[in-house]
Amino acid sequence: MESTNNQQDSREQIVAVQKNGDGDLTAFKTSAGRVLDYATALQDVQAGRIAGVNAFKGRDGETYIRGDADGDPTNNLDQLPLFE
Repeated sequence: MESTNNQQDSREQIVAVQKNGDGDLTAFKTSAGRVLDYATALQDVQAGRIAGVNAFKGRDGETYIRGDADGDPTNNLDQLPLFE
């Protein structure tokens, strides 16, 4: 069986975010330079193509992207740099 650590090392990571006026995340920039809208990023996260994040279902029934719980608040999605 292949180790998921090797796969994780080769996957893109989210390195910057865009937010709307309410502070909600609306787009993401990956380590490969791709800019993804929320829906596309969610599809990539659910397909396992982006490391360090996961999809979860909120109380409202919608599916959202969040950073993996690793105990390091500095790499939370809300703490990442903004891009235009």
